[in-house]
Amino acid sequence: MVKATVTAIISPSETEKNTVLLTRRTIDPFKHHWCFPGGHIDSGETAENAAIRETAEETGLELQSPVFLGYCDEIFPEFSFHAVVLMFYGTAKGTLRPQPGEVSDIGWFSLKEARNLGLAFNHLEVLNRYEKHFSSF
Repeated sequence: MVKATVTAIISPSETEKNTVLLTRRTIDPFKHHWCFPGGHIDSGETAENAAIRETAEETGLELQSPVFLGYCDEIFPEFSFHAVVLMFYGTAKGTLRPQPGEVSDIGWFSLKEARNLGLAFNHLEVLNRYEKHFSSF
């Protein structure tokens, strides 16, 4: 069954779009890989609210006024995984607190650093879409 998920590309401020927040996963699939905060949309929940909730659950931060960037498909037959990912970006406030159980580490990375980490899922595609969006302005 196809799952609806969200991901949040978070920068430290409106002027620091070249820096993004990544979390290191503690669960399969892609255990120990870095990725953007995100997860499944709950029944009755809007995609935007899911992005806000998942960001808080994984990072301790409050995602501020998320903006919809687009979507991508994540199809991984080797994991019996198929999701449609709704991508949001924005800034967040609060104190970084990785949440045990899902996240083992959390940190800010330049776009170049993030690209070289071997990101989970299709998050390299997500990163490329984000960067392309801001380079078009």
